[in-house]
Amino acid sequence: MRDKRNINVCFSPELFPLFSDGKKIVVVVDVLRATSVISTAFQYGIKDVIAIQSLEEATKYKGEENCIVAAERNAEALEGFDYGNSPFQYMNDEIKGKTLVLTTTNGTRAINMAREHIVITSSFVNFNAVCNFIKNREEDVLIFCSGWKGNFNMEDSLFAGKLSDKLLNSDNFQSNCDSALASISLYKSAKDDLFSYLENSAHRNRLKHLNMEPDTRFCLSPTFESDIVPILKNGKLIRHEK
Repeated sequence: MRDKRNINVCFSPELFPLFSDGKKIVVVVDVLRATSVISTAFQYGIKDVIAIQSLEEATKYKGEENCIVAAERNAEALEGFDYGNSPFQYMNDEIKGKTLVLTTTNGTRAINMAREHIVITSSFVNFNAVCNFIKNREEDVLIFCSGWKGNFNMEDSLFAGKLSDKLLNSDNFQSNCDSALASISLYKSAKDDLFSYLENSAHRNRLKHLNMEPDTRFCLSPTFESDIVPILKNGKLIRHEK
């Protein structure tokens, strides 16, 4: 039986090369809002998700049958695309069985950076499902915070703290990573009211100024729980088959 599995936390894409070895499970997190959107879309019946880095590449999918093309930059939906990056847009039956082509400021970049690893996406929407998935694997774990344009952000780090704490409280994990310890400390300070804790945070205020406070509330405290773990296979996020 192997030793305990290691947990590391990467606070931003700029730090990712320090952790990347092609061997870990990489849990990509963009709580506000890409990975929350991905979890919501799968819950409402999307078939798969293609995470795209550039607007130019995403545009090539326009007009393709059974494709929804969604784009966001600087927290705002872009004209000329089907959807933006609000989870509420995906709570409908029209997305069932379709492919979501998604490009966002931060989350889709992180997914593509990690593509040489086993990649799953996580949010508070599918938190427990992701915990169970990780516990049933054998690889070490890297929680990859998408951040904001390469910088640290609070919301992804809080999520990393919750996930790290949950895993470390089981018997099979360990961590000597200061980023993991810091994220746990941050989460324990905030856990009673994540929304209020983030009151002065940069991205909560970006969304507030765009009248998107409902998005923030949902992403931090979802109204439903999903048992779906999106996993990257052959360039697409699909449902992990249990």
